[in-house]
Amino acid sequence: MALLIKNIKRLVQVETLKLKNRAAGKEMAKVEAVEDAFLFIENGKIAAFGAMNQFSDKSYMWETQETEVIDAKGRFVLPSFVDSHTHLVYPASREIEYVDKIKGLSYEEIAKRGGGILNSAKKMQEISEEQLLEDALKRLDEIILYGTGAVEIKSGYGLSFDAELKMLRVIKKLKQLSPLTIKSTFLGAHAVPAAYKGRQGDYVDMVINEMLPQVALEGLADYIDVFCDKGFFTVEDTERILEAGLQYGLQGKIHANELDFSGGVQAGVKYKALSVDHLEYVGDDEIQALLGSQTMPTVLPGAAFFLGMVYAPARKMIDAGLPVAMASDFNPGSSPSGNMQFILSMASIAYKLLPEEGINATTLNTAYAMDLSDKLGTIAVGKTANLYITKEIPSLEYLPYYYGTNKVDTVILNGKVVAKEGRMV
Repeated sequence: MALLIKNIKRLVQVETLKLKNRAAGKEMAKVEAVEDAFLFIENGKIAAFGAMNQFSDKSYMWETQETEVIDAKGRFVLPSFVDSHTHLVYPASREIEYVDKIKGLSYEEIAKRGGGILNSAKKMQEISEEQLLEDALKRLDEIILYGTGAVEIKSGYGLSFDAELKMLRVIKKLKQLSPLTIKSTFLGAHAVPAAYKGRQGDYVDMVINEMLPQVALEGLADYIDVFCDKGFFTVEDTERILEAGLQYGLQGKIHANELDFSGGVQAGVKYKALSVDHLEYVGDDEIQALLGSQTMPTVLPGAAFFLGMVYAPARKMIDAGLPVAMASDFNPGSSPSGNMQFILSMASIAYKLLPEEGINATTLNTAYAMDLSDKLGTIAVGKTANLYITKEIPSLEYLPYYYGTNKVDTVILNGKVVAKEGRMV
C-alpha cells in the first residue's frame, strides 16, 4: 500500500542533498520548503517529493499500484514532532500539589513534605502494571492527535527495584502496542526515596549494583538519566551512575540546572551524554562546555511555564552557535501536558525563537536527542514517513502564533494514517 499526498500548499522541513543530523546557531533559522508540492510514501518510508509540476510527468509510476490519495489543498505538511523528554508513564495526576503551588509553595518545599516525585513513587508501588499500561496508552493517543510521532519515556517514579522495573516493562509494551517511535530511559536516580534519607550514597549504590544490571539484562532501556541538581543528586553521584551506565552500553541523558548551577551540564558533556535537559540556569561556563561537544542542550518550556521559573537562555545559546532542542517534559507534577504545538508556541512567545528555529528545535534537534535524526525530524527520501497535515492555515508563522488550538488535521505514522480530524482511526 502506498500513500500520495498532493496539492500540498507548503511542504516544510525538507532535505534534498546532504542530510543534517542537527541544526546549530544560525542554521536553526533555516527551514527548506517546497510550495505547491506532492509527497509519495511507500512501505512506510518517504519515497519521493517535489513540486506538483514535477509530479505530473511521473504520475504514471503511481497509477499502476494500490495508492491512497490525499488532497492537501490549502494545507501544510510537516515532519511529526519528536518529543525527546517525557515522564508520561505515571500512576496518578497531582493537581492538589498544583494548588499548593498557587498558594506559594516552591517545588523544593513540596518535595520536602513528601510531595512531588516521592508522591508519585508512593502511588507507583500500588498501581497494577495493567492499569499503568492502559493509562499510558491513552496519553500516547492524545499526543499523537497533536502531531507527535516519536517520544522518549523515562522511568523514575518507582524509586525501588520492583517499581522501576515495572515502569520500564510498561514502556517496553508501549513500544509494541503504539504506532509511535518510542525510546526508553532508566531514571532510577530521579529522587532519593524517603527510606534512604541521609543515606543517599547507599541509594546510588542500589541504582548501580541492583537496578542497572537487571535493566540491562532484560533490555529495558535505551538510555540512562540522573537528576543532577540542587537538593537531588550531586555531580559525584551523577558521574558514578553515568560511568556505570556506559559499562552496560547505556548513553546518558541528564536532568541538569533546573534549580541552580549544579555542574550537571559539565558532567553530561564529560560523559558524552546525548542531551542535557531543563537548563534554566545556564551561563557562559555551561555554554562554553557545550560548544564543540556532541551533547544536545534541551529546554523544557512546559516545566518553566507551569512552575513559574526563570526561562532558559535559549536565545543566548543559539546566538553563541549552539543547537537547542525543546521537549514537553510531560509529567504529572511540573508539566502536565504533552502538547508539542504549545511547546512550539512557547519557543517564540517565551524564548524569542523565530518560527523556523522553533521547528528545528521540536523536530530535527529533538530527533538528534533521541539518536533518531537519521530516521526522523525532516522530510527526506528514505526517512520514516512520520508527518502531519495541518488544517487550512495561512502561513508557517501561524503555527506558533495561533496558540491553544489543535492545528493538526491528519497524522501519518510509519506511512499510515492513524488520526484524522481530532480522533484516532
